[in-house]
Amino acid sequence: MAPTDDTLFDLTFTRNDGEEVDLQEFAGRPILVVNTASKCGFTPQYEGLQKLYEEFKDQGLTVIGFPCDQFAHQEPGDDAAIASFCSRTYGVTFPLSTKVDVNGPKAHPIFRYLKSRAGGVLGSSIKWNFTKFLVSPDGRTVKRYAPNTSPATMEADIRRALTP
Repeated sequence: MAPTDDTLFDLTFTRNDGEEVDLQEFAGRPILVVNTASKCGFTPQYEGLQKLYEEFKDQGLTVIGFPCDQFAHQEPGDDAAIASFCSRTYGVTFPLSTKVDVNGPKAHPIFRYLKSRAGGVLGSSIKWNFTKFLVSPDGRTVKRYAPNTSPATMEADIRRALTP
């Protein structure tokens, strides 16, 4: 769908196991969307993202990782290799998508939407792996975090997003 959709919940993505996911199933709950890579200096953030997911999933938070190979070829593996690495190395249990582009003409619609709602300091394009977007339960309000923002420092914002 086009990035002009009213909410993030109007979009879909394909999980790394091939299953199509309609984000409508998460409507009314916050979602943390992250473009990820397995061979990046920020890759250890998977651990912090998993901790956030474990701590807040029962309250409604969903974390979704979107592997991307657009930055210095830091996500060279296929979907199965990425899933295996994330599970084995960091115990990741939150959903991962198939590998996507986050910038350019083939950017995934989710990232076109997020960038249109929360541009970066130097424009809307994503500059590096582990750029994070916290989408509020309304599916419209988006807060953007830089790649070097540790997941733990986002906890207060997540708690606010979980509070009705």
